Amino acid sequence: MDIIVVILGIIFLLVGLAGCIVPIIPGPPIGYLSLLALLFHSTVDISTSTLVWYGIAVVFVTIIDYFLPIWGTKKFGGTNAGKRGSTIGLFGGLVFPIFGPLTILIGPFLGAIIGEMVSGQDQKTAMRSGIGSFLGFVGGVLLKAGVVVAMGYHFTKLLI
Repeated sequence: MDIIVVILGIIFLLVGLAGCIVPIIPGPPIGYLSLLALLFHSTVDISTSTLVWYGIAVVFVTIIDYFLPIWGTKKFGGTNAGKRGSTIGLFGGLVFPIFGPLTILIGPFLGAIIGEMVSGQDQKTAMRSGIGSFLGFVGGVLLKAGVVVAMGYHFTKLLI
């Protein structure tokens, strides 16, 4: 049973890391399942406070991840059209991975630029909006990955 728990935990962590980049997969919540799996391990004792603190971190980064691209777009001078374009570009990049995984990064950037251009903004505003959206997306990825990596470290530390 312990081997199954460890294998499941590793799978949860790997899928959680992938989910930090792929918007449809909730990375940190899936990574959190790796710590919950340790509750079923016969020799590992994970504290309730550890689970609560990681749970709070997971909820926080999951919520803030939705707002970072919007905030980045707005902070860099983008309009609502840029925010909508960024969101459409994100999902378009996911559905039509023309450039492979890189499309997920390019999609929000191009979507924000196209959204701004269609709404009549100049190229400078459109480019700034695209950069803000891209930086917000990357910031969200880094925050989520940081939490999942920390959970992976804790998972490994408890097993050793």
